[in-house]
Amino acid sequence: MNEGAKIIKRALESGRGMLSEYESKQFLRAYGIPVTREILADSYEGFMKAVQVIGYPLVVKGCSPHLAHKTEKGLIRVDVRTDQEAAAAFQEIMSGMEGDEKALLVQEMVKGSRELMVGLNRDAQFGPCVMFGLGGIFTEILRDVVFRVAPIEKRDAAEMTQEIKARGILEAVRGMPAADMDLLSEILIRIGEIGLENDMIQEIDINPLILAGSKPVAVDALVVLAPQT
Repeated sequence: MNEGAKIIKRALESGRGMLSEYESKQFLRAYGIPVTREILADSYEGFMKAVQVIGYPLVVKGCSPHLAHKTEKGLIRVDVRTDQEAAAAFQEIMSGMEGDEKALLVQEMVKGSRELMVGLNRDAQFGPCVMFGLGGIFTEILRDVVFRVAPIEKRDAAEMTQEIKARGILEAVRGMPAADMDLLSEILIRIGEIGLENDMIQEIDINPLILAGSKPVAVDALVVLAPQT
């Protein structure tokens, strides 16, 4: 059993309907999808050690198997640059979280202003469908998203990247390099493979997938599991 399967198995055995952000990205990493460097900590001592390992500037997030909407709940601090700011983030986020299973995710701050979204939805009629589009906090408003039924090939992935209205951000623009289209296509292909190989996955949401220079990196992710009967 590979590491990704083990993560899903542990979640199902505990009766959970989704993976935490940390688990979600570890699962994606097992499939070769680029994710942020990050460390999970559930104590102040562990948190400060993680801060030193990741290095400033960094991002601090609340992390729990039951937490899906961190931004709306004020459980994210970005561009943390000093020990004092990190300590304050620890206290504020921990006090704002509910339940016993709570921890903090200490994450590298990925530099890049171009935000994409990649995901998977399991349709009742068509099965797993790969989605690609413009990411960020306005995803639901702009709705610049395209879909393909899995499995997809490199040609399908390339077509998807050219079908969104904002496709120009994938090109070299304003001093930023063009996106690594081979890697972006590979990510879309692998998301489709995940859907085909894991019937228990209902949904995957990678948002944002930030272009760090030319390289797409999953900065936030959520894996939702199908209801168990």
